[in-house]
Amino acid sequence: MSIYAIGDVQGCWVELQRLLESIGFQPGRDRLWLVGDLVNRGPQSLEVLRFVRSLGDAAITVLGNHDLHLLALARGHVKPRDDDSLQAVLQAEDRDELLHWLLQQPLLHREGDTLMVHAGLLPQWDADQAEALAGEVQAALRGPEPDRFLSQLYGSQPRAWHEQLQGADRLRLIVNAMTRMRFCTADGEMDFTAKGEAATAPAGCLPWFEVPGRRSASNTLVVGHWSALGVRLSPRLLALDSGCVWGGRLSALRLEDRTLFQVASTRPLVSW
Repeated sequence: MSIYAIGDVQGCWVELQRLLESIGFQPGRDRLWLVGDLVNRGPQSLEVLRFVRSLGDAAITVLGNHDLHLLALARGHVKPRDDDSLQAVLQAEDRDELLHWLLQQPLLHREGDTLMVHAGLLPQWDADQAEALAGEVQAALRGPEPDRFLSQLYGSQPRAWHEQLQGADRLRLIVNAMTRMRFCTADGEMDFTAKGEAATAPAGCLPWFEVPGRRSASNTLVVGHWSALGVRLSPRLLALDSGCVWGGRLSALRLEDRTLFQVASTRPLVSW
């Protein structure tokens, strides 16, 4: 059995199928780890959702910011954005089944010392705490009142973690760290304005994974979200968003030997 971690798909169905063909993926033998953002901006989010759901236990996906946006949009808590490409999902005859399935997906997946999360972890969080905090969000989504959570999801405050945070502020910060973060200060205050390469960090900030003393540094983290960062493979960081939806590539990493597989996007290359 092989485990293949795959970067942000974002509705790039054709590229996903080409990538799986190139690695010889077999659902009865292999497993897929998907780093989140299955949907949006690409042309075939509906096909991607149907396919990944059909794989059952052969695929594990964590929620990304675009996946959460779809859930909030479908339940009327946010208006469509100009660059959304989610109408096919929202109008599908099986939309309720697909959205219910998506609602059940975790914010973080952990096996041994390896954690998969869409964006990253704040420097104050070790693996155990991160897993527990993700569980709080998962409980809110899977509980009797997911609308209460989704209606309070949007916003960039608070920007820094405090153990005393409660309610919507606490859950929103957890989600923002795990699905939106790129840069933060040494104290863990997040910046949501900068989206460029790691070298373009705002004053006083670092890429979250370069913060000295980060408490999850002894774990291997599998992430996506940061297309301008591109594929970055180090002993404890496996960053896999290679910007397929922007005309880059879709990437898969075989975890046992860290062999990288990529297919080119069918979309024209644009700056991201």
